[in-house]
Amino acid sequence: MYSRFLPPFAWLISFFILLFVYTKIAGPLPFSVNSVTTQKSTTFDVTGEGKVTAKPDIASITAGITINASSVKTAQEQINSVINKVSEAIKQTGVDSKDIQTTNYNINPTYDFTGGIQRITGYSASTNLSVKVRNLDNVNSVIDAATANGANQISGVSFEIDDKTKLENEARQKAVDEARKKAQDASKIAGFKLGRIINYAENLPGGFRALPMTVDSLEKAAGAPTQIEPGSSEITVTVTLSYELD
Repeated sequence: MYSRFLPPFAWLISFFILLFVYTKIAGPLPFSVNSVTTQKSTTFDVTGEGKVTAKPDIASITAGITINASSVKTAQEQINSVINKVSEAIKQTGVDSKDIQTTNYNINPTYDFTGGIQRITGYSASTNLSVKVRNLDNVNSVIDAATANGANQISGVSFEIDDKTKLENEARQKAVDEARKKAQDASKIAGFKLGRIINYAENLPGGFRALPMTVDSLEKAAGAPTQIEPGSSEITVTVTLSYELD
């Protein structure tokens, strides 16, 4: 009965004495803390687009030659003679030899299937010259020189920007600025708070204008000077920014 009336301080002393005796006999009391980690998974994605328009400073031209001959040797001799003549004519327009490359050199037999029997009737030879023109004022002259000296195929003309790095960075900056502004405007309107950017993605498609030309168009235009304008090239960068939401 007396223990019921012990003062609170005496109860506290008694608890620690009993705890001390217990730990000496049974060892330390088990004690553990469960750690819970939380991770933010909600993000806000926003897309921006940047465009830069510039005048091309380089052109790529493919001049092709196709001939038919009775033998492989004749086909080789003819196509080599013509391709060398075309190459020299292009160099005379001011194109450096390092910017002229031979591609797709092929010689294939031609067949006749009359009467159900396969017979070789000759050989078809073809090759292309890939030409890079660094002075756009010479583009028309290069095409005229190629066709005047035996090229019977101009597969296309593409105008490009030789060094796109500066323009790409300019378009990229515009895209990021637009995406940031969209995110800031949306957060103000919707009432949420933007955190740090946790992901960046971009799409950078190539930009050029190509003008295809066929053998028929060359034949129809024979004798007339070529008139091709480079126009302009547009570089577009699209970026996506992913924000954490606070």
